[in-house]
Amino acid sequence: MKPFVHYSVLLDETIEALNIKEDGIYVDCTLGAGGHSSRILEQLKTGYLYCFDQDDEAIAAADARLSQISDRYKIIHDNFRNIKEDLAEEGIDYVDGIIFDLGVSSPQLDEGGRGFSYNTDARLDMRMNRSQKLSAYEVVNQYSYEQLVRILFQYADEKFAKSIARAIERERARKPIETTFELVDIIKAAIPARARRKGGHPAKRTFQAIRIEVNDELNAFEQGLTDSLELLNVGGRIAVITFHSLEDRICKKIFNEKTKTPDLPRNMPVIPDEMLPCFKKVTRKPIVAGEDELSENHRSHSAKLRVIERIKEDE
Repeated sequence: MKPFVHYSVLLDETIEALNIKEDGIYVDCTLGAGGHSSRILEQLKTGYLYCFDQDDEAIAAADARLSQISDRYKIIHDNFRNIKEDLAEEGIDYVDGIIFDLGVSSPQLDEGGRGFSYNTDARLDMRMNRSQKLSAYEVVNQYSYEQLVRILFQYADEKFAKSIARAIERERARKPIETTFELVDIIKAAIPARARRKGGHPAKRTFQAIRIEVNDELNAFEQGLTDSLELLNVGGRIAVITFHSLEDRICKKIFNEKTKTPDLPRNMPVIPDEMLPCFKKVTRKPIVAGEDELSENHRSHSAKLRVIERIKEDE
């Protein structure tokens, strides 16, 4: 088994944006190999760090890494959608900073046996939490034609969704579809040759859609981000790194709602404090990777960082 090594995207930008205080309470909702967490922990003296992850291998690797820096952390083996409940169990009601680094991690993609990659043959899986029941195998072999079309359109904007869903339906009627390469062959056969030669690997969108469905990624993110905003102290910040448009759209929508100034009469010279929003955007436009990072890591090309800060208590 390969060591769990992951390139932390927009690392310097994210740590700077969090404006870390040495006595603050921080949460890394997507621990991975511990890149962002390590940098946060290095800056804490009397503060504390809580980390979330569902992947046993990631947790083991990150724990070994973080333990070399400090003992002022705890890893919570759970989905970050449960952040409020899990932190409440730790006696934590408010925090000073939270980070979300979304998407599948490099080791999960690169480890063929996890079934995330269309470039390696493996059993269909794609579970970030390998103790859950739903895997890519169930989605591919048990979802109806209509369900398959929905997730391919909704989560990947796959214009050949109907053709791919019909091809999956035909093949699994003959025998179960069990491996990633079996699925790749079905997808390739369902897409016209001219389209296969454009825009990268023909299975990329389908694999993305299935992965999002298996892990309920978008609903988990929306719930986790919404609850995280309620946990912030005044001056606390949330940094979100997204990797595709659906994640970024959710983040942008929630940030816009939280920072929106109410409609006011034109002749009102000063907005009363009680009508001002409780949050402000730290980044008006998303931060993207610079040339140096892009040359080192191709997965940084689609990354966008957005940051929000609580500026006053709720009324």
